[in-house]
Amino acid sequence: MAELNETIHQPVRLRIMAALVTLETGNEVDFTYLRELLNVTDGNLGAHLRKLEEAGYIAINKIFFERKPRTFVAATDTGRNVFQEHVAALEEILKKK
Repeated sequence: MAELNETIHQPVRLRIMAALVTLETGNEVDFTYLRELLNVTDGNLGAHLRKLEEAGYIAINKIFFERKPRTFVAATDTGRNVFQEHVAALEEILKKK
């Protein structure tokens, strides 16, 4: 039986990963877009992104565009694999009912 991933299982982090794994490999989203999609604060999103980055599930790319900082986020291969395993564990739980 597949196991739930405690890092991803938290609702906001699960939603972050779900949004990121829908992108083609190598694509990334802007921090602002992600914040608005999830309807969370900058601080809340930043804390969850930091946790996912520390686990190696996402990559954060910070650049300057027209002298303004911009942050982009993408799922790593590890993050994509772990997310799929987490989804498989959830599906197993649902099938048992």
